[in-house]
Amino acid sequence: MADTTPDPLPPTPPARPPLLSLAEVAALARRAHADQTDKAGRPYAEHLAAVAAGVRERGGSDEQLAAAWLHDAVEDGVLAPEWLAGAALTEATKAMIMAVTKRAGEPAEEYAARILATPGALLVKESDLAHNADPARLAVLDAATRARLTAKYARMRALLGPA
Repeated sequence: MADTTPDPLPPTPPARPPLLSLAEVAALARRAHADQTDKAGRPYAEHLAAVAAGVRERGGSDEQLAAAWLHDAVEDGVLAPEWLAGAALTEATKAMIMAVTKRAGEPAEEYAARILATPGALLVKESDLAHNADPARLAVLDAATRARLTAKYARMRALLGPA
C-alpha cells in the first residue's frame, strides 16, 4: 500500500512588519533631523519637506517620496546605515537613499554615476538640487558661500545630465 500522507508544508516565513507609511517616514525624518539647521539657520526639516514636495510635483512614487524625506539621514549621521538596512521600507527606497548619500572623499563623478544607476534616485536628487539651488534660499548666504554652492550644484546638475 502506497503512503498517501501529504508532504508537510514548508514552514511559514516570519511575518514582515508593515511598511512605514509616508506620514510615519516624514515624522521619523523630522525627529531624526530635529536638532539640525540648514546653512541659513532654518530648521532642516523645511529642506526635507521641500525636497519631498518637489518629488511629488515631479510625479514621484511613494517610494521616491519616502527616499526624499530620508535622503540626508544617513549622510548626516542621524540614522545609521544598519538602521536603514533593517527599516520597514521597500528595498527600492533604501537603494535610493543610499544612492543619494554622498560618501566622504567620494569624487562627484562616482556619486553621480551611482545616482544615475539607481532606479528612482535621479528624481530625488533633482528635487534636492532644485531646493538647494533656489535663489531665494541662497540669497541669505554670504557671497562666497553662495558662489561656492552655486558652482557645486551646477557641476552636479551637469554630471547628472538634462532633467
